[in-house]
Amino acid sequence: MHLAHLGIAVITVGITMVKSYVVERDVRMGLSDTVTIENYSFELTGVSDVDGPNYKALRGDIKVTKDGKYLEMLYPEKRKYFSSAMPMTEAGIDSGLFRDLYVSLGEPIEGERLQWSVRVYYKPFVSWLWYGAILMVLGGLLAVSDRRYRKSASTLG
Repeated sequence: MHLAHLGIAVITVGITMVKSYVVERDVRMGLSDTVTIENYSFELTGVSDVDGPNYKALRGDIKVTKDGKYLEMLYPEKRKYFSSAMPMTEAGIDSGLFRDLYVSLGEPIEGERLQWSVRVYYKPFVSWLWYGAILMVLGGLLAVSDRRYRKSASTLG
């Protein structure tokens, strides 16, 4: 049971940190534009058309750096499925132990130069919600398997 209670504590810390320190930015980005949040820079390096098995998509290439050092590329998509007229957004996600980064590509914005609406999130401790849930499940399974918590057949009848 201690493990399950530890899981509740981990989830509580995760919820508190996510809600307190989340950073979200909605920006207009053209090619080579950069937005920075929490020492992470997101640069739109390209946008291309992609044909999926049952959709067509507009895919953004977002280069992520931290303090000037390359981390990785994220590929958010704006998909249009053949079976539905509704566009769907597929976020580019980089998960870590202490933070998650999310990027979603919106619609193109007409103007002097072509830009896209882009939403960027920095969410700390999101993975702690999952780890807390796993600890709670493991604690519950261990408690159920402990003979001290079971009633014997002779005491029931």
